[in-house]
Amino acid sequence: MSEQRKIKVAVVFGGRGPEHAVSCLGGGNMLRAIDRSRYEVIPIGITREGNWVQVADAPERLAVTGGVLPTVEAVAEPGGEVVPWAGSAVTASAAAHIPHLFGDVDVVLPVLHGPYGEDGTIQGLLELAGVPYVGAGVLASAISMDKEYMKLIFKAKGLPVGPYVVVREPDWPASLAAETPADWSQSVEAKRVLDEIAELGWPLFVKPARGGSSIGTSKARDMGELHEAISVARQHDPKVLVEAAIDGVEVEVSVLQGIDGAPPDTSVPGQLVLEGPEEFYDFEAKYLDSASRMEIPAPIPDSASAEIRRLAAAAFDAVSCEGLARVDFFYAADGQILVNEINTIPGLSPTSYFQRLWEASGMPFPQLIDRLLQTALAKRPGLR
Repeated sequence: MSEQRKIKVAVVFGGRGPEHAVSCLGGGNMLRAIDRSRYEVIPIGITREGNWVQVADAPERLAVTGGVLPTVEAVAEPGGEVVPWAGSAVTASAAAHIPHLFGDVDVVLPVLHGPYGEDGTIQGLLELAGVPYVGAGVLASAISMDKEYMKLIFKAKGLPVGPYVVVREPDWPASLAAETPADWSQSVEAKRVLDEIAELGWPLFVKPARGGSSIGTSKARDMGELHEAISVARQHDPKVLVEAAIDGVEVEVSVLQGIDGAPPDTSVPGQLVLEGPEEFYDFEAKYLDSASRMEIPAPIPDSASAEIRRLAAAAFDAVSCEGLARVDFFYAADGQILVNEINTIPGLSPTSYFQRLWEASGMPFPQLIDRLLQTALAKRPGLR
Protein backbone atom coordinates (compact mmCIF):
# COMPACT_ATOMS: atom_id res chain seq x y z
CA MET A 1 0.00 0.00 0.00
CA SER A 2 1.37 3.39 -0.94
CA GLU A 3 2.47 5.56 1.96
CA GLN A 4 1.36 8.63 -0.01
CA ARG A 5 -2.29 8.09 0.83
CA LYS A 6 -4.50 6.54 3.45
CA ILE A 7 -5.84 3.03 2.98
CA LYS A 8 -9.50 3.12 1.89
CA VAL A 9 -11.72 0.93 4.05
CA ALA A 10 -15.39 0.24 3.31
CA VAL A 11 -17.20 -0.58 6.57
CA VAL A 12 -20.34 -2.54 5.62
CA PHE A 13 -23.14 -3.01 8.15
CA GLY A 14 -26.90 -3.57 8.47
CA GLY A 15 -28.06 -6.32 6.16
CA ARG A 16 -31.19 -8.30 5.34
CA GLY A 17 -30.93 -10.72 8.25
CA PRO A 18 -32.69 -10.56 11.64
CA GLU A 19 -29.53 -9.19 13.29
CA HIS A 20 -29.71 -5.96 11.27
CA ALA A 21 -29.75 -3.74 14.37
CA VAL A 22 -26.90 -5.63 16.04
CA SER A 23 -24.85 -5.14 12.89
CA CYS A 24 -25.59 -1.40 12.96
CA LEU A 25 -24.33 -1.23 16.55
CA GLY A 26 -21.12 -2.93 15.47
CA GLY A 27 -20.77 -0.70 12.44
CA GLY A 28 -21.04 2.39 14.61
CA ASN A 29 -18.46 1.01 17.01
CA MET A 30 -16.04 0.38 14.13
CA LEU A 31 -16.56 3.87 12.69
CA ARG A 32 -15.90 5.32 16.13
CA ALA A 33 -12.72 3.34 16.88
CA ILE A 34 -10.89 2.99 13.56
CA ASP A 35 -7.66 4.98 13.28
CA ARG A 36 -8.49 7.87 10.95
CA SER A 37 -4.84 8.89 10.71
CA ARG A 38 -4.16 5.66 8.79
CA TYR A 39 -7.48 4.83 7.16
CA GLU A 40 -10.00 6.64 4.99
CA VAL A 41 -13.36 5.21 5.97
CA ILE A 42 -16.32 4.75 3.65
CA PRO A 43 -19.47 3.67 5.56
CA ILE A 44 -21.90 1.51 3.57
CA GLY A 45 -25.23 0.36 4.92
CA ILE A 46 -27.39 -2.48 3.59
CA THR A 47 -31.08 -1.95 4.32
CA ARG A 48 -33.43 -4.74 5.38
CA GLU A 49 -34.73 -4.72 1.80
CA GLY A 50 -31.24 -5.29 0.39
CA ASN A 51 -30.44 -1.78 -0.85
CA TRP A 52 -26.79 -0.73 -0.57
CA VAL A 53 -26.43 2.85 0.63
CA GLN A 54 -23.35 4.98 1.14
CA VAL A 55 -24.33 6.63 4.41
CA ALA A 56 -23.31 9.39 6.77
CA ASP A 57 -20.16 8.85 8.80
CA ALA A 58 -22.08 9.36 12.05
CA PRO A 59 -21.37 6.63 14.61
CA GLU A 60 -23.29 8.51 17.31
CA ARG A 61 -26.48 7.73 15.37
CA LEU A 62 -25.74 4.01 15.41
CA ALA A 63 -26.43 3.39 19.07
CA VAL A 64 -29.30 2.27 21.30
CA THR A 65 -31.33 5.40 22.05
CA GLY A 66 -34.15 5.25 24.57
CA GLY A 67 -34.29 1.48 24.23
CA VAL A 68 -34.64 1.74 20.44
CA LEU A 69 -32.13 -0.17 18.30
CA PRO A 70 -30.57 1.56 15.28
CA THR A 71 -31.08 0.78 11.59
CA VAL A 72 -29.29 1.81 8.42
CA GLU A 73 -31.98 4.46 7.99
CA ALA A 74 -30.62 6.10 11.15
CA VAL A 75 -27.63 7.31 9.14
CA ALA A 76 -29.58 8.01 5.96
CA GLU A 77 -31.53 11.14 5.13
CA PRO A 78 -35.13 10.56 6.35
CA GLY A 79 -37.80 10.47 3.70
CA GLY A 80 -35.69 10.12 0.60
CA GLU A 81 -33.29 8.05 -1.46
CA VAL A 82 -30.47 10.58 -1.40
CA VAL A 83 -27.99 10.16 1.43
CA PRO A 84 -25.56 12.93 2.39
CA TRP A 85 -22.01 11.70 2.86
CA ALA A 86 -18.77 13.70 3.03
CA GLY A 87 -20.52 16.77 1.66
CA SER A 88 -21.93 15.06 -1.42
CA ALA A 89 -25.22 13.46 -2.38
CA VAL A 90 -25.18 9.71 -3.04
CA THR A 91 -28.21 7.83 -4.31
CA ALA A 92 -29.08 4.45 -2.85
CA SER A 93 -28.60 1.50 -5.15
CA ALA A 94 -31.37 -0.87 -6.10
CA ALA A 95 -31.64 -4.13 -4.20
CA ALA A 96 -28.94 -6.66 -5.18
CA HIS A 97 -26.83 -3.92 -6.84
CA ILE A 98 -23.68 -3.02 -4.95
CA PRO A 99 -22.12 0.45 -5.10
CA HIS A 100 -19.51 0.95 -7.82
CA LEU A 101 -17.18 2.43 -5.20
CA PHE A 102 -16.19 -1.11 -4.21
CA GLY A 103 -13.80 -0.92 -7.13
CA ASP A 104 -12.06 2.01 -5.47
CA VAL A 105 -11.55 0.64 -1.94
CA ASP A 106 -8.50 -1.24 -0.73
CA VAL A 107 -10.27 -3.51 1.75
CA VAL A 108 -13.80 -4.24 2.99
CA LEU A 109 -14.62 -4.64 6.67
CA PRO A 110 -17.93 -6.55 6.87
CA VAL A 111 -19.82 -6.08 10.13
CA LEU A 112 -22.74 -8.31 9.13
CA HIS A 113 -24.36 -11.06 11.16
CA GLY A 114 -26.46 -14.05 10.26
CA PRO A 115 -27.85 -14.96 6.82
CA TYR A 116 -26.88 -12.75 3.86
CA GLY A 117 -23.67 -11.55 5.47
CA GLU A 118 -21.97 -13.95 7.85
CA ASP A 119 -22.83 -17.09 5.90
CA GLY A 120 -20.46 -16.79 2.96
CA THR A 121 -22.73 -14.72 0.71
CA ILE A 122 -20.93 -11.37 0.83
CA GLN A 123 -17.63 -13.23 1.11
CA GLY A 124 -18.36 -14.96 -2.22
CA LEU A 125 -19.31 -11.64 -3.79
CA LEU A 126 -16.04 -10.06 -2.69
CA GLU A 127 -14.02 -13.08 -3.82
CA LEU A 128 -15.57 -12.80 -7.29
CA ALA A 129 -14.85 -9.07 -7.37
CA GLY A 130 -11.27 -9.61 -6.20
CA VAL A 131 -11.67 -7.21 -3.28
CA PRO A 132 -9.75 -7.99 -0.05
CA TYR A 133 -11.94 -8.31 3.02
CA VAL A 134 -11.66 -8.95 6.73
CA GLY A 135 -12.59 -12.33 8.13
CA ALA A 136 -13.37 -15.90 7.15
CA GLY A 137 -13.75 -17.08 3.58
CA VAL A 138 -16.78 -18.64 1.92
CA LEU A 139 -16.43 -22.19 3.25
CA ALA A 140 -15.59 -21.27 6.85
CA SER A 141 -18.38 -18.69 6.91
CA ALA A 142 -20.99 -21.10 5.56
CA ILE A 143 -19.99 -23.98 7.85
CA SER A 144 -19.85 -21.81 10.96
CA MET A 145 -23.21 -20.20 10.21
CA ASP A 146 -24.99 -23.55 9.98
CA LYS A 147 -24.77 -25.04 13.47
CA GLU A 148 -25.57 -28.55 12.21
CA TYR A 149 -22.54 -28.71 9.93
CA MET A 150 -20.38 -26.73 12.34
CA LYS A 151 -20.95 -29.40 15.00
CA LEU A 152 -20.36 -32.19 12.49
CA ILE A 153 -16.99 -30.67 11.58
CA PHE A 154 -16.07 -30.19 15.24
CA LYS A 155 -16.92 -33.80 16.03
CA ALA A 156 -14.99 -35.04 13.00
CA LYS A 157 -11.96 -33.07 14.24
CA GLY A 158 -12.25 -34.60 17.70
CA LEU A 159 -13.60 -31.53 19.50
CA PRO A 160 -16.11 -32.12 22.32
CA VAL A 161 -19.67 -30.91 21.68
CA GLY A 162 -22.88 -31.28 23.67
CA PRO A 163 -25.81 -33.56 22.73
CA TYR A 164 -28.20 -32.13 20.12
CA VAL A 165 -30.87 -33.05 17.57
CA VAL A 166 -31.53 -31.35 14.24
CA VAL A 167 -35.22 -30.86 13.42
CA ARG A 168 -36.31 -30.29 9.82
CA GLU A 169 -39.81 -29.66 8.48
CA PRO A 170 -40.51 -33.32 7.55
CA ASP A 171 -39.42 -34.35 11.06
CA TRP A 172 -41.81 -31.99 12.81
CA PRO A 173 -44.67 -30.90 10.53
CA ALA A 174 -46.56 -27.71 11.31
CA SER A 175 -49.73 -29.85 11.43
CA LEU A 176 -48.65 -31.12 14.84
CA ALA A 177 -49.87 -27.82 16.27
CA ALA A 178 -53.44 -29.05 15.89
CA GLU A 179 -52.77 -32.17 17.94
CA THR A 180 -52.43 -32.59 21.67
CA PRO A 181 -49.01 -33.37 23.14
CA ALA A 182 -50.16 -36.92 23.90
CA ASP A 183 -50.86 -37.48 20.19
CA TRP A 184 -47.55 -36.16 18.88
CA SER A 185 -45.71 -39.43 19.46
CA GLN A 186 -48.27 -41.11 17.18
CA SER A 187 -47.21 -38.96 14.23
CA VAL A 188 -45.15 -41.07 11.84
CA GLU A 189 -43.16 -38.02 10.76
CA ALA A 190 -42.22 -37.03 14.31
CA LYS A 191 -41.61 -40.45 15.86
CA ARG A 192 -37.90 -40.70 15.07
CA VAL A 193 -36.99 -37.16 16.08
CA LEU A 194 -39.11 -37.45 19.25
CA ASP A 195 -37.19 -40.55 20.28
CA GLU A 196 -33.90 -38.71 19.72
CA ILE A 197 -35.08 -35.66 21.65
CA ALA A 198 -36.28 -37.85 24.52
CA GLU A 199 -32.68 -38.97 25.05
CA LEU A 200 -31.59 -35.36 25.64
CA GLY A 201 -33.67 -34.94 28.79
CA TRP A 202 -35.27 -31.73 30.09
CA PRO A 203 -34.92 -28.79 29.91
CA LEU A 204 -33.92 -28.16 26.32
CA PHE A 205 -32.73 -25.15 24.36
CA VAL A 206 -34.20 -24.61 20.91
CA LYS A 207 -32.71 -22.24 18.34
CA PRO A 208 -32.62 -21.52 14.60
CA ALA A 209 -29.83 -23.60 13.05
CA ARG A 210 -28.55 -20.57 11.12
CA GLY A 211 -29.17 -17.70 13.49
CA GLY A 212 -27.38 -15.60 16.07
CA SER A 213 -27.71 -13.10 18.93
CA SER A 214 -30.11 -15.59 20.57
CA ILE A 215 -32.89 -14.37 18.24
CA GLY A 216 -35.56 -17.09 18.08
CA THR A 217 -33.95 -19.06 20.93
CA SER A 218 -36.15 -20.48 23.70
CA LYS A 219 -35.93 -22.76 26.70
CA ALA A 220 -38.36 -25.70 26.78
CA ARG A 221 -39.25 -27.64 29.94
CA ASP A 222 -41.89 -29.99 28.52
CA MET A 223 -43.46 -31.10 25.24
CA GLY A 224 -45.86 -28.17 25.09
CA GLU A 225 -43.04 -25.66 25.43
CA LEU A 226 -40.92 -27.64 22.98
CA HIS A 227 -43.55 -27.36 20.27
CA GLU A 228 -43.89 -23.62 20.90
CA ALA A 229 -40.11 -23.16 20.90
CA ILE A 230 -39.77 -24.94 17.56
CA SER A 231 -42.50 -22.71 16.11
CA VAL A 232 -40.67 -19.60 17.35
CA ALA A 233 -37.34 -20.77 15.93
CA ARG A 234 -38.96 -21.55 12.57
CA GLN A 235 -39.95 -17.91 12.22
CA HIS A 236 -36.26 -17.38 11.46
CA ASP A 237 -35.10 -20.69 9.97
CA PRO A 238 -36.91 -23.83 8.76
CA LYS A 239 -34.09 -25.90 10.24
CA VAL A 240 -33.97 -25.97 14.04
CA LEU A 241 -31.44 -27.18 16.58
CA VAL A 242 -32.59 -28.77 19.86
CA GLU A 243 -29.82 -28.96 22.46
CA ALA A 244 -29.51 -30.56 25.87
CA ALA A 245 -29.09 -28.09 28.73
CA ILE A 246 -25.62 -28.14 30.26
CA ASP A 247 -25.22 -27.74 34.01
CA GLY A 248 -22.41 -25.22 34.14
CA VAL A 249 -21.31 -21.78 32.96
CA GLU A 250 -20.70 -20.16 29.58
CA VAL A 251 -17.16 -19.13 28.72
CA GLU A 252 -16.02 -17.17 25.66
CA VAL A 253 -12.65 -16.74 23.97
CA SER A 254 -11.73 -14.27 21.21
CA VAL A 255 -9.44 -15.55 18.47
CA LEU A 256 -7.26 -13.84 15.85
CA GLN A 257 -5.52 -15.37 12.86
CA GLY A 258 -1.84 -15.83 13.60
CA ILE A 259 0.70 -13.52 11.97
CA ASP A 260 2.83 -14.86 9.08
CA GLY A 261 1.43 -18.36 9.31
CA ALA A 262 1.71 -18.67 13.08
CA PRO A 263 -1.00 -20.53 15.05
CA PRO A 264 -4.12 -18.54 16.03
CA ASP A 265 -3.83 -16.15 18.97
CA THR A 266 -6.38 -16.50 21.76
CA SER A 267 -7.53 -14.03 24.38
CA VAL A 268 -7.98 -14.74 28.05
CA PRO A 269 -11.33 -16.51 28.58
CA GLY A 270 -14.28 -14.65 30.07
CA GLN A 271 -17.25 -16.10 31.94
CA LEU A 272 -20.78 -14.80 31.34
CA VAL A 273 -22.72 -13.82 34.44
CA LEU A 274 -26.49 -13.18 34.45
CA GLU A 275 -27.82 -11.00 37.24
CA GLY A 276 -31.28 -10.20 35.88
CA PRO A 277 -34.53 -12.13 35.35
CA GLU A 278 -33.36 -13.86 32.14
CA GLU A 279 -32.93 -17.63 32.38
CA PHE A 280 -30.21 -17.63 29.73
CA TYR A 281 -28.11 -15.18 27.72
CA ASP A 282 -30.93 -14.03 25.42
CA PHE A 283 -31.20 -11.00 23.13
CA GLU A 284 -32.37 -8.66 25.90
CA ALA A 285 -29.52 -9.70 28.17
CA LYS A 286 -27.02 -9.13 25.36
CA TYR A 287 -28.15 -5.75 24.11
CA LEU A 288 -30.98 -4.11 26.03
CA ASP A 289 -30.36 -4.37 29.77
CA SER A 290 -27.46 -4.14 32.17
CA ALA A 291 -28.22 -7.32 34.06
CA SER A 292 -25.50 -9.31 32.36
CA ARG A 293 -21.74 -8.97 32.56
CA MET A 294 -18.57 -10.92 31.99
CA GLU A 295 -15.90 -11.82 34.50
CA ILE A 296 -12.51 -11.43 32.82
CA PRO A 297 -10.53 -13.56 33.30
CA ALA A 298 -13.02 -16.36 33.90
CA PRO A 299 -12.93 -17.62 37.52
CA ILE A 300 -12.06 -21.18 36.53
CA PRO A 301 -8.95 -23.30 37.21
CA ASP A 302 -5.84 -22.37 35.24
CA SER A 303 -5.76 -25.82 33.68
CA ALA A 304 -9.33 -25.39 32.39
CA SER A 305 -8.52 -21.92 31.07
CA ALA A 306 -5.52 -23.25 29.17
CA GLU A 307 -7.55 -26.12 27.70
CA ILE A 308 -10.34 -23.77 26.62
CA ARG A 309 -7.83 -21.55 24.83
CA ARG A 310 -6.33 -24.60 23.12
CA LEU A 311 -9.76 -25.76 21.99
CA ALA A 312 -10.64 -22.24 20.75
CA ALA A 313 -7.60 -22.27 18.45
CA ALA A 314 -8.44 -25.83 17.37
CA ALA A 315 -12.03 -24.82 16.55
CA PHE A 316 -10.72 -21.86 14.53
CA ASP A 317 -8.50 -24.18 12.51
CA ALA A 318 -11.15 -26.91 12.22
CA VAL A 319 -13.41 -24.75 10.03
CA SER A 320 -10.45 -23.09 8.21
CA CYS A 321 -11.33 -19.74 9.71
CA GLU A 322 -9.43 -16.55 8.87
CA GLY A 323 -9.13 -13.13 10.46
CA LEU A 324 -11.19 -13.29 13.61
CA ALA A 325 -13.71 -15.35 15.55
CA ARG A 326 -15.23 -15.82 18.96
CA VAL A 327 -15.54 -19.36 20.27
CA ASP A 328 -18.15 -20.12 22.95
CA PHE A 329 -17.89 -22.93 25.46
CA PHE A 330 -19.73 -24.63 28.28
CA TYR A 331 -17.64 -25.33 31.37
CA ALA A 332 -19.74 -27.97 33.10
CA ALA A 333 -20.10 -28.41 36.84
CA ASP A 334 -18.16 -31.70 36.61
CA GLY A 335 -15.25 -29.95 34.86
CA GLN A 336 -16.12 -31.12 31.37
CA ILE A 337 -15.44 -28.59 28.59
CA LEU A 338 -17.73 -28.49 25.55
CA VAL A 339 -17.43 -26.35 22.42
CA ASN A 340 -20.77 -24.64 21.83
CA GLU A 341 -20.18 -22.66 18.64
CA ILE A 342 -17.85 -20.42 16.65
CA ASN A 343 -18.84 -16.97 15.39
CA THR A 344 -16.84 -15.83 12.37
CA ILE A 345 -18.16 -12.26 12.68
CA PRO A 346 -18.68 -11.94 16.43
CA GLY A 347 -20.66 -9.15 17.99
CA LEU A 348 -18.68 -5.93 17.65
CA SER A 349 -20.97 -3.46 19.42
CA PRO A 350 -19.68 -1.39 22.35
CA THR A 351 -21.20 -3.93 24.77
CA SER A 352 -19.86 -7.00 22.98
CA TYR A 353 -17.17 -9.04 24.62
CA PHE A 354 -14.94 -9.78 21.60
CA GLN A 355 -13.08 -6.50 21.99
CA ARG A 356 -13.23 -6.52 25.80
CA LEU A 357 -11.50 -9.88 25.93
CA TRP A 358 -8.70 -8.55 23.74
CA GLU A 359 -8.44 -5.35 25.75
CA ALA A 360 -8.06 -7.49 28.87
CA SER A 361 -5.37 -9.41 26.99
CA GLY A 362 -3.42 -6.21 26.28
CA MET A 363 -4.70 -5.24 22.82
CA PRO A 364 -6.66 -1.93 22.58
CA PHE A 365 -9.57 -1.86 20.15
CA PRO A 366 -7.98 0.50 17.53
CA GLN A 367 -4.91 -1.77 17.47
CA LEU A 368 -7.20 -4.79 17.10
CA ILE A 369 -8.96 -3.22 14.10
CA ASP A 370 -5.60 -2.34 12.55
CA ARG A 371 -4.46 -5.95 12.88
CA LEU A 372 -7.66 -7.20 11.23
CA LEU A 373 -7.24 -4.83 8.31
CA GLN A 374 -3.56 -5.60 7.84
CA THR A 375 -4.27 -9.34 7.95
CA ALA A 376 -6.93 -8.90 5.27
CA LEU A 377 -4.62 -6.86 3.05
CA ALA A 378 -1.95 -9.55 3.32
CA LYS A 379 -4.40 -12.34 2.45
CA ARG A 380 -3.56 -14.25 -0.73
CA PRO A 381 -6.37 -13.86 -3.30
CA GLY A 382 -8.14 -16.90 -4.72
CA LEU A 383 -7.85 -20.40 -3.30
CA ARG A 384 -5.98 -20.65 0.00
